[in-house]
Amino acid sequence: MNSTLGNCNLFEGSWVYDESYPIYDSLNCPFLVDGFNCLKNGRVDEFYLKYRWQPTTCNLPRFDGKALLEKMKGKNIVFVGDSLGYNQWESLACLLHAAFPSSKYVYQSRDSLITLKFPEYEVSVQYLRNRFLVDISLEKVGRILKLDSITKTSIWEGADVLIFNSYHWWTHTGLLQGWDYLEVDGKLFKDMDRMKAYNIGLSTWAKWIDTNIDPNKTSVFFQGIPAVHFSGANWGEPKEVSCKGQTKPLKGSTYPGERYPGELVIKKVLNTMKKQVHLLDITLLTQLRKDGHPSIYGPSGQLDCSHWCVAGVPDTWNLLLYTTLIS
Repeated sequence: MNSTLGNCNLFEGSWVYDESYPIYDSLNCPFLVDGFNCLKNGRVDEFYLKYRWQPTTCNLPRFDGKALLEKMKGKNIVFVGDSLGYNQWESLACLLHAAFPSSKYVYQSRDSLITLKFPEYEVSVQYLRNRFLVDISLEKVGRILKLDSITKTSIWEGADVLIFNSYHWWTHTGLLQGWDYLEVDGKLFKDMDRMKAYNIGLSTWAKWIDTNIDPNKTSVFFQGIPAVHFSGANWGEPKEVSCKGQTKPLKGSTYPGERYPGELVIKKVLNTMKKQVHLLDITLLTQLRKDGHPSIYGPSGQLDCSHWCVAGVPDTWNLLLYTTLIS
C-alpha cells in the first residue's frame, strides 16, 4: 500500500469499517438542517457512520479541520450548485466546527446564499444555490433555461476555492422539471435530448472558467455525480424497491448497476478545458453506499434516496477535497 498519493486514483477503492468514525457528532453541529440530520430524525442503526473510504493503491490522510483552516487563512471557499452541493457544504461546516468548537463563528443566510465565517482564521465557507449553473429567467412564456448564457457570477469571482455541482436537475421531467423552455442562440426549444442540453450548459460553464479564472489564485473543483438508490435491481437485490431499510454498504469496488450518462459528458467537457478543474469523481463511492441516504429519516418522513445523511458519506467528499487542497 502506497502512503504517498502520487499516481493513486483516489476514487477507486472500497468502504472499510472503522471504529474511530464518525469524525464528529452531528447532534452538536449548529448549522445542520433537519433534512440531512438523520440521527436527530430518529435513525438508530449507526453502521452507516462507521465506514471509511479506502482507495485501492494508497491511503488517504485523516481529515484535519485545524490544518485546513490554517491552509485557507484569509480565503473564501464557495460551493455553487444544487442541494447536493449544499449537502457537501453542510458536511464541511460541521467538520470545521468540530475541529474548532470555540470559534466565534458568524452564520448568515440570505436568499440563495449561506455564509459561514471563522473570524479567527478569516476563512469563509459559502453555499450559493444554483441548480443549473447557466442562467434561468422568468419571462412571459415561463421559465427559460438559457444554455449559452452565464451572467450571475459576482460571488464566483471572489472565491479562492470553487466547488461546482449540477446534474440531477437536468434529467427531471414533469412536475419536477425546473424550466419551461430551453434557449440556445436566441431560439426556444420545448425540450431536447437532456444530455445534449447538459453538454451545451456545461460547456458554457467551462468557457466561463477558462476565460475568468486565474489558477494561481483560485482552485476549481467539480463534484461529479452522487448516486441515487431507488431500485435494488441496480445493486443486485431486485426485491429491494429503494434505500429504505439499508444499513450496510456494498462490499468490494465494483457496482453492478448502470453508470450515469452525465459522467461521460462531464469528463469530455473537463478534458477540453484550458484551465485545470479537479473532478471529485464520487459516483462509484456513492453507488456502493445504498445505506447512506436519509431514507425515511428526513424532516417530513418522505422517502429520500438521493440526498445523504450528515455525518456520513459527504464527509468523504470533503476528505477528498481536503486531500487535494492540502497536497
